Amino acid sequence: MDLISQLLSHFVLDLAAVSVLTFAVYYPRHRRRDLIPGYLALNVSVFALAAALGRSGDKGGIALGFGLIGVLSIVGIRAESMQSEEVPYYFTTLVLGLISGLPNVSFLLTATLCALPLAVVYAAGHPRLFARTQRAVVTVDEAVTESEAIDTFIRARLGEPLSWKIQEVDYVRDLTIVDVRYRRAGTIKGFHRRRMTAVASPRRPWESRVKP
Repeated sequence: MDLISQLLSHFVLDLAAVSVLTFAVYYPRHRRRDLIPGYLALNVSVFALAAALGRSGDKGGIALGFGLIGVLSIVGIRAESMQSEEVPYYFTTLVLGLISGLPNVSFLLTATLCALPLAVVYAAGHPRLFARTQRAVVTVDEAVTESEAIDTFIRARLGEPLSWKIQEVDYVRDLTIVDVRYRRAGTIKGFHRRRMTAVASPRRPWESRVKP
């Protein structure tokens, strides 16, 4: 009975931790409702795996290690198609489930260890941290590769360019897609050197362009 009580208490702690991460930190910042089931399912699955294998005797530790390698491999493969802001949440949900499901760890220590990654994710991804630094995928309605022209365009339309990378140059449709990191300026002057139009889109920027 003590084992079941410990398991249930740790499961409640795990659900509370992943709910804080998902509903209080992630969703208010990114508004991706479609990823919430994935975070919750991954967390509960890892918790069940750690709880089952950790209590299965001497061979449980070896099985737990191989199981975690498999989970990390899946997440690593999935990370290639993730947006950069999604990766820390995936790994945090995994860590929360793992910590909560480990046997022979006191409730207080488990709660403390769960609070650590939550605090780091909350602070590191806070909107006020480097608030002026932004990212945008820009579609330019001209096939241009000159660094000076792109720098001037970013500075005129968005702000101070910090870094940028050309994702695609299409000479047939006469457009360029650029992934830009920039610092917002208070006022942005007009751009008259080239006839360019930018649309920032988080998914498929080439599907829609707005011309002046």
